[in-house]
Amino acid sequence: MNHNAYIYIFTAAIVSYLIRVIPLTIFRKPIKNRFIKSFLYYVPYVTLAIMTFPAIIQTTESYIPGLIALIVGIIISYFGAGLFPVACVCCAIVFITELFI
Repeated sequence: MNHNAYIYIFTAAIVSYLIRVIPLTIFRKPIKNRFIKSFLYYVPYVTLAIMTFPAIIQTTESYIPGLIALIVGIIISYFGAGLFPVACVCCAIVFITELFI
């Protein structure tokens, strides 16, 4: 193995460790500010959305089937459907629209 690989692994380990340890050492008391609490509450959802939405649209050869499936999935989930039915419907929509486009 290349010596640079050890440096990369060590650097990644240190950065990962610091990202987890620094907040624990800085914030010892419970956070009482409503804005900061709500900001931290929505960070995982925003991160997931940022990673997922481009993948939904760019997975197919054309962006149109992904966009149609995204819109239909949002509408179906708005009316109370669970994750599995929404995923099945979106996959079917992508498959059907790929056949016609």
